[in-house]
Amino acid sequence: MPDLSFQIEGASVVPFAAAPTLAFKLQVKNAAVNETIHTIALRCQIQIEVTRRRYAPEEQERMLDLFGTPDRWSQTLRSLHWTNLNMVIPAFAGAATVADLHVPCTFDFNVAATKYFEGLTEGDIPLNIFFSGTVFYAPPDSGLQVAPISWEQEARFKLPVKIWREMMDSYYPNQVWLSLRRDVFDRLYRYKMQHGIPSWEQTLEEVLPMEATVKS
Repeated sequence: MPDLSFQIEGASVVPFAAAPTLAFKLQVKNAAVNETIHTIALRCQIQIEVTRRRYAPEEQERMLDLFGTPDRWSQTLRSLHWTNLNMVIPAFAGAATVADLHVPCTFDFNVAATKYFEGLTEGDIPLNIFFSGTVFYAPPDSGLQVAPISWEQEARFKLPVKIWREMMDSYYPNQVWLSLRRDVFDRLYRYKMQHGIPSWEQTLEEVLPMEATVKS
């Protein structure tokens, strides 16, 4: 029976994808090197371990929407679920193989992971990736067999914040996406039309008294 272990070797931005996507280099090792792995159907769950890094005062301020004020962080700072993914590892023989784990990313600021990534200014994002699934393999002198992979398998990785920022800057240069409730959008749209304001940026600047309400 295969003795599998998982490790993330690095991460990079997938260029020219339909949506912002990161590729994690996933190394899969099999301690039973005399077996041939035909396929691994893998389920992955990615958690952001927010307690495993320090936060600068500026970052603490930008996390107010997620965790509240820093004096409450002992109660509010908890790991965040980022995403669930499925992938298929193709056949390999020997001790190890490497495959890309593609992780689509959203720029929706209603999503906690986006708020968290955007709130960081530098350093790394501590991740823990859990694995489960099914492995199809063939021992020496035997036919195809199947074995489960339990959720006990995991791999920790520190994703540099700059990689996430480079990805979003390349897909949305000098832009962010903001999702609004329909009735709020309708009011804003009517205001824009009735005042003949040419752009959404100018509309928001009209209705948002920046100096009075927002600390820069």
